[in-house]
Amino acid sequence: MNMRKHLLILAVCNFLLLTVGCKTYNSPIQKGAKPELISNEFEFTEGPASDREGNVYFTDQPNNQILKWDAKTNSISVYMKDSGRSNGMYFDDNENLWTCADENFQLWKITPEKKVSVILDGYKSKNFNGPNDLWIDEKGGIYFTDPYYQRDYWNRTSPDMEKRSVYYLSPDHKTVKSVAEGFVLPNGIIGSSKNHILYVSDISNEDIHTYKIEDDGTLSNKRLFANMGSDGMTLDSEGNLYVTGNGVTIFDKKGNKIDHIEINKNWTGNVTFGGANEDILFITASDAVYTLKMKTHGIRWNH
Repeated sequence: MNMRKHLLILAVCNFLLLTVGCKTYNSPIQKGAKPELISNEFEFTEGPASDREGNVYFTDQPNNQILKWDAKTNSISVYMKDSGRSNGMYFDDNENLWTCADENFQLWKITPEKKVSVILDGYKSKNFNGPNDLWIDEKGGIYFTDPYYQRDYWNRTSPDMEKRSVYYLSPDHKTVKSVAEGFVLPNGIIGSSKNHILYVSDISNEDIHTYKIEDDGTLSNKRLFANMGSDGMTLDSEGNLYVTGNGVTIFDKKGNKIDHIEINKNWTGNVTFGGANEDILFITASDAVYTLKMKTHGIRWNH
């Protein structure tokens, strides 16, 4: 084989590795593991959030309900009906479940006793566009995205606010402020309190940016992380970012694509870590939910 042909083959192999998403030695997926279908009896699943025991709560938004996957029994039950068309969700340290209640453009807190409180229903005397996804920092402050997706269950046909922003609700839940603007449709959001980094996806603009989280909750130092939009996102203990849409794409903390999880559905909406050791990747995809055994684990509960 001549040198020119050898170099050409190497170039083709490197191209395939970067663009096709071949598995590499540093993949966080357990060797030999494949996504396991748990159920496909839903209409559109979203918003997975893990509690301290590793159970995962997720939404079936068109059917207006929150469901619970039991990590011990691998079974699913209805947790709450009439859930305000909840979308993205997240547990705080007191195991209150916070939800982006899209039906009336609100942010809800649901206590362990299932008492619902509407914490936010607008900004500067205007309705939100429709809170979509959220993340809670170590202080209890809440970041959430507010795109605009026209819903068939709304009476309105246009947004009250022109801007589609990321907001921050203070840890005492008394003040809310816009901390990032300039998006087409801000959607997936996840952060690391340890590293003071917030990831925000602009799904229509097909990019993900990182921000430095300041002590007062404001954001600075915006940087492009990946030229890919995402619905929901999560992080693992190695700092890898999991991006959804066409299956699940995994980036390392430097923004290098290191793996891709094929899901046999038209759309993968969201992802989180669950299980007793927080080492099960829980995937919501169209009418179904899947689990996948991982070598890494989530960072929510620090198992």
